[in-house]
Amino acid sequence: MNKPYELLIFDWDGTLADSIGRIVEAMNAAAERAGEASSSDAAIKGIIGLALGEAISTLYPHLDAVQVEVFRQHYADIYMALDQQPSPLFDGVAESLEAFRADGYRLAVATGKARRGLDRVLKANGWERYFDITRAADETRGKPHPLMLEQILAHCQVEPHQALMVGDSAFDLQMASNAGMHSVAVGYGAMSLQALSEFGPQVCIDHFSQLREWLACSRTVNSKVGKHG
Repeated sequence: MNKPYELLIFDWDGTLADSIGRIVEAMNAAAERAGEASSSDAAIKGIIGLALGEAISTLYPHLDAVQVEVFRQHYADIYMALDQQPSPLFDGVAESLEAFRADGYRLAVATGKARRGLDRVLKANGWERYFDITRAADETRGKPHPLMLEQILAHCQVEPHQALMVGDSAFDLQMASNAGMHSVAVGYGAMSLQALSEFGPQVCIDHFSQLREWLACSRTVNSKVGKHG
């Protein structure tokens, strides 16, 4: 059967890993350490996906560059302490990625995490081998700029229409659109499916395993079109 896509690209926090609660906790603990007011859960979830410095500046626009860097370091220290045992993967993620690899999909990660943090969680889970390439926010342009995806596409020698971005934030879906790619919205992470549906995803899912089901259905449709088209 023809695969509908060659390359599946995943956000990390809130899409593959159940880490949103830790991010919220670390952000508010960092705010307290920096002498700033805490933010609501909704406000913090609304900046997840951005590079950390940009996320802090969005939440606390009165901070100058030096203050943002101090805040960023507080957050990094606190999150590292909270994440000694890396956040677990969502139900169905490990099995699905194994199945995707077996089906011949190429896999990648495009995340707002820093490279050091991403490498740490990949190593802790033994996941380095799953992905053809990973891109972190501190080594390229942050979301929703498309450069992160463009670099992944170039590395894998895949055209935008052959790739699919899977994410839980508006920034993920906007980045995909900016790169000329299709996207899938997941509703169990930072943002609701109602909010994400405004950004034109191909499908909205509320459990990771539903991505396998949708892709399998898409393969069947493609196969029938190939036979009768």
